[in-house]
Amino acid sequence: MDNIPPPAQELVLLDRELARLDARRAQLLARRAWLLSVLHSPLPSVAPMAGRGTAPGETTPRSAQNVLLMLGGVLLAVAAVAFTLVSWGHLGIGGRAAVLGVVTAVALAAPVALLRRGLASTAESVAALGLVLMVLDAYALHRVALPGADGLGYAAVASGVLAVVWAGYGAGAGRLRLPLPAAVAAAQLPLPLGALAADAGALSVAWAMLVTAGLDAVLALWARPSMAVRGVACAGACVAGAWVVLTGVRLSVVTGGAGAAVLLLAASGLALYVAWRTAVLREDVAVVCAVVAGLAAVAGVGGLLRGPLPAGWAVPGYLLCAVAVAAAAWAGRVPGGVRLGLLGASGVVQGLSVAWAVAPLAVAVVRPGHGVPWTTPVVLVTVAAALMAPRRAEARTGALIVASAAALSLPEAVRLPYAASLTARLVLTAALLALVARPGPWARRLPREGRTGAPGGVLAAVALACALASAAVAAWAASTGPVASVVVPGVLAALFAGAALAAVAQGVTVRAVAACVAVVAATGCVGAGAGLAALPAHGTALALLAVPAATVAVGARLRLHPVALPVELTGAGVALVAVGLTAVRPAHLALVLALCGVLAAATALRPERRPAAGYAAAVLFVAAAWVRLAASGVAAPEAYTLPVTVPALVVGVLRRRRDPEASSWTAYGPGLAATLVPSLVAAWGDAGWARPLLLGLGALAVTLAGARLRLQAPLVLGGAALALVGLHELAPYIAQVVGALPRWLPPALVGLLLLAVGATYEQRLRDARRLRETVGRMR
Repeated sequence: MDNIPPPAQELVLLDRELARLDARRAQLLARRAWLLSVLHSPLPSVAPMAGRGTAPGETTPRSAQNVLLMLGGVLLAVAAVAFTLVSWGHLGIGGRAAVLGVVTAVALAAPVALLRRGLASTAESVAALGLVLMVLDAYALHRVALPGADGLGYAAVASGVLAVVWAGYGAGAGRLRLPLPAAVAAAQLPLPLGALAADAGALSVAWAMLVTAGLDAVLALWARPSMAVRGVACAGACVAGAWVVLTGVRLSVVTGGAGAAVLLLAASGLALYVAWRTAVLREDVAVVCAVVAGLAAVAGVGGLLRGPLPAGWAVPGYLLCAVAVAAAAWAGRVPGGVRLGLLGASGVVQGLSVAWAVAPLAVAVVRPGHGVPWTTPVVLVTVAAALMAPRRAEARTGALIVASAAALSLPEAVRLPYAASLTARLVLTAALLALVARPGPWARRLPREGRTGAPGGVLAAVALACALASAAVAAWAASTGPVASVVVPGVLAALFAGAALAAVAQGVTVRAVAACVAVVAATGCVGAGAGLAALPAHGTALALLAVPAATVAVGARLRLHPVALPVELTGAGVALVAVGLTAVRPAHLALVLALCGVLAAATALRPERRPAAGYAAAVLFVAAAWVRLAASGVAAPEAYTLPVTVPALVVGVLRRRRDPEASSWTAYGPGLAATLVPSLVAAWGDAGWARPLLLGLGALAVTLAGARLRLQAPLVLGGAALALVGLHELAPYIAQVVGALPRWLPPALVGLLLLAVGATYEQRLRDARRLRETVGRMR
């Protein structure tokens, strides 16, 4: 007998299936339109060369030659303009404006003739030059005819006129692709510049930007422009919309009031409209726009609530708005992309609220008696309740973690004594352990496939470990004072014993969690003992290394047991704590890093841990050596890099002997780069001659060795380092020569070079292909 879902669930399934069908139909229609455009457009004439085959998609030599000729012509034109503007200063601004007008007319008329000759790329480049010259014409007109006009007002009018002229020029030229996108880009400026010219406030400028973003959205959604025009319109809408939202949030936080709220709500409505329109064809765009809409709505309404709420309760106000956004996303027939975006925006606000609430809780856990405000449990309970609404295992697990944090914050909020607070934490830990073992109440009313899913058990285990870790840290902090100097270590020892006994229970998840809890409790015992003994920080760090040493031994004993890896990872976390305790003492830090390297090397002796632990051991030993050198005052980078390069090259040689087909980049690349790159950086900042000389000799030796042995990595790395060292030595003289040349000469020389290369491109292409094949045959 088939299970018939409830009507509401069946309706959701039908809506999803219809949305998929609509999306597929849109894809097929787009593909059909493209095929029709291909069939009805003139195909480019391609004359196959006799006796030669051209790979599909490769650029023919003649087209590449045209590109190079085009670039050379553009650079020569730029050089001519620079020569006119810089060297003909005796003409005055009026004379230069006349010259610019003539050059502009020629540059705008030339593309028409070039299009008739089939040089579309060259026509586009010349048209781009013409558009740039029109901007210069507008500047010259302001200087000659309207010198007293306001700069911002003139710029607003000029950008609007240029947008209209460029749009007409692009529509008249027809086959030119650049003028219409340029017109859309210029149309972004009139309204904001006009608002600035009228000395309007930030709110008025933001409204002008919002209107501009709305016009861009209408152009991209309703009109049928080219892809370039649509791309510019979308980019303009995104930039203007981001400006509006950021400005609205700033005004809402700084000044408050209804103006910023209305602005943010209007921006939210525009983003939501775009998300709804694009939900079928572009779900990714719909998700992003819905996220912006949700965040803007939360910022707007939350800004209004900040005024009447008491001090310190602004974050709960924003959180209530975020919960309302999530409720709106689940209500009604909201498209999937829009719902996902609104839920994402609500999740961002909820996550920030949780982070804001957890910060004082973390301080209170480490410093008993510090206390937390009532807003902390309120925010955490609200988020936990919101996460319980979706019938998903992941959401329920997140609710469990947040609720655990809320339970931890309640004793601090009511200012219970430390003993009672610690007891509450231990009770919470026991409850979470019971929940991990029997997740029935937590999984109630979940779909059948979510009741036994992995996320619940794993994240509940994380919550349990976090709760016990909090208890251990608090006990460690309290052990340094007069509070329970004997009771606290005894409690931690009891926790360790209980967790160790639970580690032999049934169920892999429970055993792994209990074993990790035992490691955390052992860490707390060691820390409490160090505190009672009044050991310094570096002494405590050395004592803590006994815990990862024990986990390494336990892991070696358990080997492939599922509990082994979590125990070893928890021990590695304790080792990181030991490293952090010695961070301010380089000498002791080097010792701790070296001992951690020994533990990692011992772990690497096991085949199942060899790759990861071996890499970790190498990194730790190198870090220990570097820290020891830094503590001794050694500043030369070669002292740090050569001890890495030499063994790395030895390992590379051994690997090449065992596997002659191994690439030289794998065998020698890391070792050579470890010294060449830092030494090259140091050489470029070194005013002396010794380091560049030695580096150049070393790079020369590496290059010759790569050429002699036909190895690609030494040849390329050594050659690049040698070339950069030579450039460093010649840079002052090159700068002097370039500084003595006129400004227009370098572009002219580059343009002539491109013209020469384009004229002989086919031969150069053959030579480049031969060189590439030669280098590619190397290992």
